[in-house]
Amino acid sequence: MIPLSSSVLKLSVIVPIFNEAATLPTALDAIVAKSVAGWELELIFIESNSTDGSRAIVETYRGHPRVTIILEEKPRGKGHAVRAGFARATGDVLLIQDSDLEYSLDDYEKLLAPLATGERTFVLGSRHGPGDGFAMRKFDDQPIQAFVLNCAHWGFTLLINASLGIWLKDPFTMYKVFRRDALNGITLTCNRFDLDWELLMKLIRAGHRPIEIPIAYNSRSFKEGKKVRMIRDPLTWLVAWAKARFGPL
Repeated sequence: MIPLSSSVLKLSVIVPIFNEAATLPTALDAIVAKSVAGWELELIFIESNSTDGSRAIVETYRGHPRVTIILEEKPRGKGHAVRAGFARATGDVLLIQDSDLEYSLDDYEKLLAPLATGERTFVLGSRHGPGDGFAMRKFDDQPIQAFVLNCAHWGFTLLINASLGIWLKDPFTMYKVFRRDALNGITLTCNRFDLDWELLMKLIRAGHRPIEIPIAYNSRSFKEGKKVRMIRDPLTWLVAWAKARFGPL
């Protein structure tokens, strides 16, 4: 594989935001303060017309030299916001970052290393580290929901692996980090959490085999603000799987 050629590489951090006022100031302050040796950071905040004051918080970063703000007229889903961020990104590498404090910014360096050297064009930050066993999500206040989500995770992971002839432990991680030119020839259309499926499967079908790197993960429950819908979203994931596996890139 060909290493990225620039002496200083550019990372575009795509941050979709909707109703995250409780964690948003802490998360955005940390993202704005983040630095990675050898990388220039471009921060793209996409705010989807929240109802809890998140937009006003995002607006306080307007004018920051590294921040681009996109204000959507109405919420169309996380996938739609991420795609809007991709369209504006100019970096050598793209990274998706939530604002809910589930993922640690301290993992950027190890996620970017295989991309900088040209070892890989696509990296996944795996929430399953050595010795983690079955349970990735542990909700002290909602153990039944956590168990259901963990079971669904492994079932859907088996579907992805069997249909693509690959072995991954965490294909649905938010930390999908990849070269921007990997999107050449790929059309993304999903608007909700199904973009995770579409993006992963189309990149793999286009020849970008990901490496999984263990990351820190602090799962939050539905009571703490998790937005996945346990009935509706799995149905959209299956539709996305069928289209991404058998449809055009």
